[in-house]
Amino acid sequence: MSVGLIGLLDDIAAIAKVAAASLDDVASQAAKAGAKAAGVVIDDAAVTPNYVIGFASKRELPIVGKIALGSLRNKLLVLLPVALLLGYFLPAAVTPLLMLGGAFLCYEGAEKVLEAVLPHHAHHHEAQLQPIALNARSVEDEKVASAIKTDFILSAEIMAITLAALPAGSIWMQAFVLALVGLCITVGVYGVVALIVKADDMGMVLARYDGASVIGGAIRSLGRAVVRGMPIFLAVLSTIGTAAMIWVGGGIILHGLERYGPSAIGHTVHAATEAAAHLLPSVAGIIEWSVEAAISGVLGLVVGAIAIPVVEYCLSPAWKLLRRSKPA
Repeated sequence: MSVGLIGLLDDIAAIAKVAAASLDDVASQAAKAGAKAAGVVIDDAAVTPNYVIGFASKRELPIVGKIALGSLRNKLLVLLPVALLLGYFLPAAVTPLLMLGGAFLCYEGAEKVLEAVLPHHAHHHEAQLQPIALNARSVEDEKVASAIKTDFILSAEIMAITLAALPAGSIWMQAFVLALVGLCITVGVYGVVALIVKADDMGMVLARYDGASVIGGAIRSLGRAVVRGMPIFLAVLSTIGTAAMIWVGGGIILHGLERYGPSAIGHTVHAATEAAAHLLPSVAGIIEWSVEAAISGVLGLVVGAIAIPVVEYCLSPAWKLLRRSKPA
């Protein structure tokens, strides 16, 4: 009995070691793959605060929570199984689908540019797409739905980048890594977003600190600075978020065109980045990235500008007609 028990314990220890090694492997692969998606993660964090601007303070965290929950559903319940199935059965379809998502990001970003440059035309465009909300609750629901749609595209690229970074292996290992990356990124991004949108409230608490010491005065000054600075910070972040949508969307489309379009596209982009890098060889990597990002941004803005009338005059009327044709 004692020998059998010792043998059983040895087997359990061996299984535990294998499991621990597998967990370490999952964590290591998740960290490497997540790092490659860092650019999109930053874009996601910059875009999301736009959707809570203008709401009462007490609704900010609930809105962020709704978007975070929608993001988690996007990643774990939709994108993870779809990514695994497409990667296994139809890998050629991943890039075209990402390009469609990139076009949607370009459209969203171009809409915000239009609103800043030509607000009258932007309001007319929005009126053509959907009825004006009649109460604060419906405005909140529309904002949350819009944020989750945008998050879906960003999450799709995060999952696609993660999947592409994984070595060939067990589909279960890939599923665990994708789930871990999706969970960690969602918690990280929306944790940061929650801190950003509540920073002004924290500033108010600090500004009302009643300590009479020098430290108390410094705390109050810090609080007032946070309160005064947050509107500027949010405006800058909104601009960064808009630019990020256009840049990321344009980059997705550009990489797709390099893969499926004429070879001259890729050659031209690489020639431009290399020529710019030769001008300042000491910072060649930064220059190459900046030039490619600029090209992606210009392409994204052009695609978004084309998408606005296409959505307004073609897709939106077709969608409305389809909805009217459905039986009540």
